[in-house]
Amino acid sequence: MHYSKLVEVYEKLESTTKRLEKTKILSDFLKKISDDEIDHLMLLVQGRVFPNWDQRELGVAIKLLIKAIKITTGAEEKKIYDTLKKTGDIGETAEQLVGKKTQSTLFSKELTTKQVFNTLQKLEVMEGEGSVDRKLQLISELLTSAKPKEAKYIIRTIISDLRIGFGEGTVRDAIVWAFFGEELEIKYDEKENKISFPEKDREKYEEYNTKVQGAIDLTNDFVEVAKAAKKGITTVKELSLVLGSPIKVMLYQKAEGIKDAFETVGKPAACEFKFDGFRVQIHKKGNKIKVFTRRLEDVTKQFPDVVEAVEKHVSNDCVLDAEVIGYDVKTKKYLPFQSISQRIRRKYDIHEMVEKFPVEINVFDAIYFDGKNLLKEHFIERRKILEKNLKQKPFVFKLANQLITSEEKEAEEFYKKSLNAGNEGIMMKNLEGIYKPGSRVGYGVKVKPVMETLDLVIVGAEWGSGKRGKWLSSFTIACQNDAGEYLEIGRVGTGFKEKIEEGTSFEEMTELLKPLIISEKENEAMVKPKIVIEIKYEEIQKSPTYSSGYALRFPRLLRLREDKSPEDCTTIKQIEKFYKEQRGRN
Repeated sequence: MHYSKLVEVYEKLESTTKRLEKTKILSDFLKKISDDEIDHLMLLVQGRVFPNWDQRELGVAIKLLIKAIKITTGAEEKKIYDTLKKTGDIGETAEQLVGKKTQSTLFSKELTTKQVFNTLQKLEVMEGEGSVDRKLQLISELLTSAKPKEAKYIIRTIISDLRIGFGEGTVRDAIVWAFFGEELEIKYDEKENKISFPEKDREKYEEYNTKVQGAIDLTNDFVEVAKAAKKGITTVKELSLVLGSPIKVMLYQKAEGIKDAFETVGKPAACEFKFDGFRVQIHKKGNKIKVFTRRLEDVTKQFPDVVEAVEKHVSNDCVLDAEVIGYDVKTKKYLPFQSISQRIRRKYDIHEMVEKFPVEINVFDAIYFDGKNLLKEHFIERRKILEKNLKQKPFVFKLANQLITSEEKEAEEFYKKSLNAGNEGIMMKNLEGIYKPGSRVGYGVKVKPVMETLDLVIVGAEWGSGKRGKWLSSFTIACQNDAGEYLEIGRVGTGFKEKIEEGTSFEEMTELLKPLIISEKENEAMVKPKIVIEIKYEEIQKSPTYSSGYALRFPRLLRLREDKSPEDCTTIKQIEKFYKEQRGRN
């Protein structure tokens, strides 16, 4: 397929804010994809060159893209920067300058999607001496053959920011519409912006939607799900969990208290300590063990002690859901999340970090065990499997503390016991609940004593002044809507430390965000939405200033959440719920 055809799809998607219209545009495109194109086009249409579960990145900085634009267009560097300041978008900057380029393009050939995809994938494997020059050459070659709009989306794909406004839910629905739309008689009314299908197919539509979403949660791979859907719903149902490939974890909402929790999960319920650690998904296949964070990043190398503990205490192939908690060697008391969070990003001196910040693994669920997929098993049965098969050792590897009760008083006492041990609170779970990846379905809730904090994504930052002049020191934070778009809800600059050793510092945030800068205008920087921070605040207020329609009063950083991905951030629906709940609003 010519790359220009894909660009036409990008342009249509960018031209509308209507989620259903985007779904229709995507589904029409998916219908046209041939079997030998689906692997790369399913990724490119999302602005990706690697699947969700693949942690590889292209590693191309804005400065390198500016050099490529200079080589391709003959424009002076000052002209490029001036254009970038006006557009605020390196992709649009490329589009404008390629449209005015002075270099000869007589011998350029029309780009294909496969050519663009293969070239971009090559960028990731280039390392060592001369790699920057080789990357520069490849990008320049693409831009030389690109039409202005093609240049815009090539650049945007490189920085993983297509700016066409859709999320995973839209891709899921597009797969359903594309491959089952005819069977379900789905019709989209462009004028009314709504879909319709015969009432007799309503149940089937919900079933197909659920099956496709389940397959996405299970494989974390839209390519495989689309390929399966192309063959039929039976093939979608046959997709299964693969040891060594992480799946989305089950999520839990917050309950207002013990009574509210019982009303949600039923009686009796399992009460478990809620630890202030970070969640991991552990895969064991023979002698091979992998450890993933809840955002599905592979941190096996950073946690050799976890791998060793699993080797010694688990004999069977399995996928375990667990919490890793740091503890003080001398006092044997659990430590807050920050004490071990730096281990997630550490690539060097690993063994030194293991000794300095030892951890205990608390296993609280099993997703797969000894050849059996446990997703449809009741929670009480999954727990029995763990109790029967796992060897336990305090401060190394153990099952989460648990109490099964129908009594509010007993649950309250267990709750206080957990808080006194330095934990965040407790989890309460439905004994017959299945394991539903990625869903907040009422099979479990968390009970915490503090006001609900917000997990928000940094989408922009401002360079400081004076002694903070070399750091980013004010951060624009955002929640997410159903379409996967980030909606700004305020700025935060308090709660950060001056020195790294004191906690999350401005210097640390600057190091994290600099590689993610997409564009800069004066002292303002727009960054790729990747870093999640936990925020506490005094109140949520209505505000026309931010795109969410809300603002936070006195927001303050609580902690950096390396264990969470942007997709895990607080949604606009949750913001609206919290807004209504405060001060008894209805």
